[in-house]
Amino acid sequence: MKPRQLLTVNVGRPKAVDYADIGTTGIDKQPVEGPVRVTEPGPKGQGGSGLAGDFICDLRHHGGSDQAVYAFAREDLDRWELELGHPLPNGSFGENLTVSGVDVTGAKIGERWRIGRDLVLEVTSGRIPCRTFAAWVGERGWVKRFTQDSAPGAYLRVVAPGEIRAGDPIEVVHRPDHDVTVRTAFRAETVERTLLPKVLAAGDALHAGLRRDALAYVEKYGDGGS
Repeated sequence: MKPRQLLTVNVGRPKAVDYADIGTTGIDKQPVEGPVRVTEPGPKGQGGSGLAGDFICDLRHHGGSDQAVYAFAREDLDRWELELGHPLPNGSFGENLTVSGVDVTGAKIGERWRIGRDLVLEVTSGRIPCRTFAAWVGERGWVKRFTQDSAPGAYLRVVAPGEIRAGDPIEVVHRPDHDVTVRTAFRAETVERTLLPKVLAAGDALHAGLRRDALAYVEKYGDGGS
């Protein structure tokens, strides 16, 4: 079994582009050497990235406590390399952490990872593709293709701050007993809304926005959906 490992830590600087809603984006994440401090960034709309030196420009839609860190599996980048027919270096999908040996799609909401000595992160949701992501990748119909693949990477909140660097081991220190995975949560938000009542089993660990959507759905349709 492949060891769970942090391959690279990736951060982005603001760049002016014509395809982002606010004219700038930090999606171009590049691997960095040496330790990177990861801390709680603050609530959505005020806090940005949890990583020192990483910039999130559109605070309305990105960043904040429930999206402090974005992780993507190298194994999934390798799949997309084959499909797209060109190399995808670590950080290509705008992820902060490129990881190996970690079942990111199968991770449970509320699952906790220790990376390095001190940092503990908690899985909150999958990443919903946006127009900026589509323009960055430059593939026709990208939002639909990425959504159908349903391996969106994971957003995580910071439970305990710490410094991390490339090569650090990743340990799953807590795995909840429910069955709400990143894939389940992602599909509930996108193409399978009838799953929304199910994601509430993840409790307070669930991304606050998804939890609100799920509660609103249950209020309208009940636990059985429409």
